[in-house]
Amino acid sequence: MKSFKGSIVLLLIGCLAMSFVDRDYKIIIDIDKSTVSWTGKKVVGQHHGNIKIKSGHVMLTDGKLSGGEFILDANTIETKDLKGGMKNKLDKHLKSADFFDVEKFPEASFVSTSVESRGGSGDFLVNGNLTIKGETHPVSFDAHQTDGFVTGQMMVDRTLYGIQYGSGSFFENLGDKAIDNEFALFIKVVFVFD
Repeated sequence: MKSFKGSIVLLLIGCLAMSFVDRDYKIIIDIDKSTVSWTGKKVVGQHHGNIKIKSGHVMLTDGKLSGGEFILDANTIETKDLKGGMKNKLDKHLKSADFFDVEKFPEASFVSTSVESRGGSGDFLVNGNLTIKGETHPVSFDAHQTDGFVTGQMMVDRTLYGIQYGSGSFFENLGDKAIDNEFALFIKVVFVFD
């Protein structure tokens, strides 16, 4: 009888100990509700648009963001501030070899390497590797986790990925045709819960 009671006590202690173990969960991204938008600036203005997430997931540890990755479908890049012929022209140019060369590189991706908490308010510093046009470079950005989704803004130096078109760092006398080297990605990933 003592042996049986001892086993029950050990079992209860084991269950209690397990309740304090970190719980890691891989949560799939809802690609229909998640969004990635971009803004690119030039001397005389800016353009903005969207690009679709093809697939991805986030890692949660005890309910808090601890990692993740996503793949972007480069063929879906589009401009949202133009219409008609001007929109079609810029969309086609963005997909060309001058920019993202989507025929040769149909995907871009981000894979986190670490996530650091900024406190208990759902704020994090996300570190990882961004791959565009077959080139991979480290990036870091601030992110915020709310119930069911994570948002963040990533600044990307396009010249690191071989996108030099219109860059004053590589071409002289561009005048008002110069395009900033950095563009912004605004990310909102929505979780799919079973």
